[in-house]
Amino acid sequence: MQQRRGCLGILSGCLWKLVLGGAAITAFVWLLLVVMNPWALHIGGHTTPLLYWHGTGRVVAKDGKSYPLYLTFFPDRPRRRFGARREGKGWNANLTGAAWLCAVPGHPQKMQVSGTMYGGYTSTDNALMDFRILEWRKPFRINYQKRGFFDVAGMFQGPELVLNRPNEQGIRMQTGPYIDNATAQLHWASYSEFEAACR
Repeated sequence: MQQRRGCLGILSGCLWKLVLGGAAITAFVWLLLVVMNPWALHIGGHTTPLLYWHGTGRVVAKDGKSYPLYLTFFPDRPRRRFGARREGKGWNANLTGAAWLCAVPGHPQKMQVSGTMYGGYTSTDNALMDFRILEWRKPFRINYQKRGFFDVAGMFQGPELVLNRPNEQGIRMQTGPYIDNATAQLHWASYSEFEAACR
């Protein structure tokens, strides 16, 4: 005679199926991202199985003022830009992420990151990256087009991300700083190192 399963048994069976289904979907998405972006497994000399890079350093504006910056980026969904080239390198991937800028000591400001990678399908070696670091969209704001931003571009030089291309544009931020013609040099680091620099 078949034994009846109680409510808890049925729920635990369903929960187990949901967990397995979620794990299978996650593994499939990860595999798809790796196939499309094999460079993301090894960014800037670091093994990155979670497909993202994070680092800190300082961004320097045209006027000489510098600010601590923390940047993290990873592959974005593909939105191929046919024929897009920069410095002789063809489009390879779109990038997305987040950044934190310390314009006021002790008060890091969250920023949105979008970017493009040119060259380097299997590796970030010799790949050119450009980033737009944009003020975070405030909640419940319909018109958010007036957010300030600054652009930076460059390449990995060993483990450091050296964003030293000249004449990158910027628009004054709502919070005050005007970062134009910016350059930055970032190294692999945790957010806590940036927090310490911001204090």
